[in-house]
Amino acid sequence: MSKVLLGIDVGSISTKGVVIDPEFRVLASSYLRTQGSPIKSIKLLLRELGRQMDGKAVIAGAGTTGSARRLAGVVVQADIVKNEIIAHAVAAGQYYPEACTVLEIGGQDSKIIILRDGIPVDFAMNTVCAAGTGSFLDHQAARLSIPIEQFGDMALKAESRVNIAGRCTVFAESDMIHKAQLGIATNDIIAGLCDAIVRNYMNTVARGKDIRPKILFQGGVAANVGVRSAFERTLEQKVVVPEHFLVMGAIGAAILAGEETEGRESRFAGFETADVAFETRAFECDGCPNRCEVVEIVREGEVIDRYGDRCGKWSEDLSKSSQPETVSQT
Repeated sequence: MSKVLLGIDVGSISTKGVVIDPEFRVLASSYLRTQGSPIKSIKLLLRELGRQMDGKAVIAGAGTTGSARRLAGVVVQADIVKNEIIAHAVAAGQYYPEACTVLEIGGQDSKIIILRDGIPVDFAMNTVCAAGTGSFLDHQAARLSIPIEQFGDMALKAESRVNIAGRCTVFAESDMIHKAQLGIATNDIIAGLCDAIVRNYMNTVARGKDIRPKILFQGGVAANVGVRSAFERTLEQKVVVPEHFLVMGAIGAAILAGEETEGRESRFAGFETADVAFETRAFECDGCPNRCEVVEIVREGEVIDRYGDRCGKWSEDLSKSSQPETVSQT
């Protein structure tokens, strides 16, 4: 039975997972909405990937990334937990060794990674505002009663490009409504929105960065050909959307897991983890003026991880029997 690698990327909007072989070919993949319940989405993801593999391979390494990477790592007993910058950079460098720039726009944030000889030398992230991210585009598509999958094609059909304020989601939406009330065609408004997304990205995330080709565009928004076209006009360079653009972070996590487990067995708990009961709970520690919010991860009634305490009082010693009820509640 062949040995393969598992990567999981859990974000605020979507949960992605892949199984790759030792040659980094994708054997199974899944993309789900997190829907505010990362544990549920992780379990659904494991169930789907397990179904696709159907017992045909042994997981030799498992890695997690994304904003909920620690939670995912504890649930699946991952061999390695890495941030999104490293994961995306590793995947980009593996498939495109000549890549110098990675543009990534996800559901709730956006980032840029500068690569030189496959090594990330600079990066920036915008997690403060959701303007121009996937969640904002989803909202506008729903408001206009247009499937998000059609947004890009409609932008390419625009006869003229209108200026949409893109620095803030509230202003952008107000501007779009105003333009519609003036009778401007929907295609033109959507094209203006795509331009605004790129303009905002270049003025915030990519400001001052040394952008060189080859340029990759990753993340969910890369599916929007209107945004890709706007990037190409702005940068005056070809922008490449990788075949597996939706799951590049998960692929990077899988590759890193393979490096981490070389010469040893994986800790991966198995796809059957999808049937195990997990929950998270939080409490406020009153041991000092910091009043840290401590998060606990519980598996079938047993606390298996704690984090959030600055001093390590709770996270470093899980053998303590103290429960949240012994301290002040939030």
